[in-house]
Amino acid sequence: MASFGAGGVIYLSPLVFNQLNLSAAKIGSGLAAAAIAGTISRLISGRLLDIGKSSSFLIKLAAFVAIIGDLWLLIAQNYSEYIGGQLFVGAAAGLYWPAVELAVPASCTNLLSSKGFALVRSADALGTSLGALLGSISAWLGIIRAIYLIDIFCMLLLLSLLAKQPIKTLQKPTKKQLAKISFQIKKATIQNNFTWLNLLFPILALSLLSTGIFSLLQSTLPLDLVKGGILRPPLSEAWSGSLIAIQLGLLVIFQWPVGNWLAGRSIKVGLRISLLCFSSGCFLLGISALSKFGIIIALASQVPLAVALAAFLPTATEAITQVPPKEHRGIAMAMYSQCFAVSAFIAPTFAGWILDKHGNGVFLWLLMSAACIIMLPTVQKVRIKKKPNFKQ
Repeated sequence: MASFGAGGVIYLSPLVFNQLNLSAAKIGSGLAAAAIAGTISRLISGRLLDIGKSSSFLIKLAAFVAIIGDLWLLIAQNYSEYIGGQLFVGAAAGLYWPAVELAVPASCTNLLSSKGFALVRSADALGTSLGALLGSISAWLGIIRAIYLIDIFCMLLLLSLLAKQPIKTLQKPTKKQLAKISFQIKKATIQNNFTWLNLLFPILALSLLSTGIFSLLQSTLPLDLVKGGILRPPLSEAWSGSLIAIQLGLLVIFQWPVGNWLAGRSIKVGLRISLLCFSSGCFLLGISALSKFGIIIALASQVPLAVALAAFLPTATEAITQVPPKEHRGIAMAMYSQCFAVSAFIAPTFAGWILDKHGNGVFLWLLMSAACIIMLPTVQKVRIKKKPNFKQ
């Protein structure tokens, strides 16, 4: 439900404010502002989870903040109002993600958490694709800002669902257990305390690149399609939204089969597959601008990109949950979620500058393709310390 509401907002907001003649750089800076707000709220969310706040509470808070952002963007008519709405939307995303991710293993009583993440990623893909599709229909009807009303409705329904059926959370430790954990932490050396952080760095580096491409597919690809390539003709907002809906529909198709297949294999296998597919998809997007039939190539690129996302999202999340001790899982998940925030800050800003300077995304997509190949050796450095016992 959360992804259904967010689908239209994430993918079509750039097109809404492109209609107000904001430059690609200004639109990118708005997405960057959302990322900054998300960076702060993710750390807050992670810390609150570590001290015992429930996932349900944080998700409800995220829904309220999202409604404020939607109302703001619904009536925004200039750049400053656009920035204000984006700040609330970004803060809502930051509160939401660490909470919902930690709720997955807590709910997997008789199911492997890796399969649980694959199922949740499938739900995300389905919701996002339907939301983007409905947003595309709104664009066809000339009421593209209806995406914000749709998100508000979904947030209200989400709050209603949580009131009836709270999300399961990990069992809160007793005062005696908290005292024991506190004693153990004080007794440990600084080096031992932060060993788990060193283990996180390779997967976080890979996540920064992958989430950067994910962010570009959300924010820059719609603008790239609308502006057109060197030979590829520009698309209307409605057709651009339709291609994004196809991309998300493919993710729905691939998410569970790919995620389920990778659940029984090494995490490194999933990471390698995702990088190779990201590289292939970005390469196809880059060369699509060089042909007057480039839209066909751009459409073909969505297949490897969908496989890449289907492989990366559950695999990386599972890797993050296996590294830290239980008293630091909230912060670890917040750090992983920060990859989305940092990417959403850097990628759209950089991409908007490239689009304004070159008028197309050829250099951008080819650069991302090469970066994925360069990062392949980093997969070998990913070390899983141990699988956590979520029943503790």
